[in-house]
Amino acid sequence: MSTDTAQKRSVLFVCVHNAGRSQMAAAFLSSLSQGAIEVRSAGSQPAEKINPAAVEAMAEVGIDMSAEVPKILTTEAVKDSDVVITMGCGDECPFFPGKRYEDWVLEDPAGKGVESVRPIRDEIRGRIEELIASLAPAAK
Repeated sequence: MSTDTAQKRSVLFVCVHNAGRSQMAAAFLSSLSQGAIEVRSAGSQPAEKINPAAVEAMAEVGIDMSAEVPKILTTEAVKDSDVVITMGCGDECPFFPGKRYEDWVLEDPAGKGVESVRPIRDEIRGRIEELIASLAPAAK
C-alpha cells in the first residue's frame, strides 16, 4: 500500500459476460497506454469464451485478443482499481467510496457479426482515448 504518486493508475472494466465490450476496452487501454495504466476486466456472469466477432474486429486494428478469457468479477478487483467502468452490468458491481465510477452505455456485441461490432469497437476506442487523457498526470 504505497502512497507514491508515481504508482500506476488502475482501471477495471466490467460487463455481464466479459466477452466483448469490457475485453475490447481493456485491450485498447493496454495498447494505447503502452503499459502505463494497469488494466483489469471482469464480468458478473462470465461467458465461456470471448466473442469471436470482437476478436476479429480488434484484429482489424492490430490488437490480438485471441488469448483472452472471460473472468469473474471479484470484490478484490474493484478494491484494487482506481477507476471502475461498467458497461451494462447494472447494480452487480460492488461500490467502494473513493473510487471513480463511470457507466458507459454501449451496444452489446453478443450474437452480432463483425460488421455490427466495428462501430462499437470504434466508440470504445474514442472513450478509451478520453479516459487516458483524464488519467494523465497534471502538468506541474
